[in-house]
Amino acid sequence: MWQSVGLTLLVIVATLVCALLFMLFGWYVVWQLFLSKFKFLRELLGDASSPQVETQPSEPKSERTASAPTRSRPRSARQRVAFTENTS
Repeated sequence: MWQSVGLTLLVIVATLVCALLFMLFGWYVVWQLFLSKFKFLRELLGDASSPQVETQPSEPKSERTASAPTRSRPRSARQRVAFTENTS
C-alpha cells in the first residue's frame, strides 16, 4: 500500500518538475527571440545586461530636420487597394 502511495507522489512531483522545466525553457526561447527587443519589458524585469538598441545621433537634431526630406507615411495594402478603386 505505501509503495503505491509513494509511487503516485513520485509521478505527480516528476510531472510538475517536467512541466516547470518545459515552461522555463519556452520562456527563455521566447525571451531570446522576441521579448528582449522591447525596452519596456527589459526595464520591467530589470535586465540591464541586454544590449541597448538606441544610439545617440552624431549630428544635432536641428541639422537633421533641416536636411532630411519630408516623407509621407507608407500606405498599407488595404489603403492602396481602396485608393486605386476610387481613382478608376
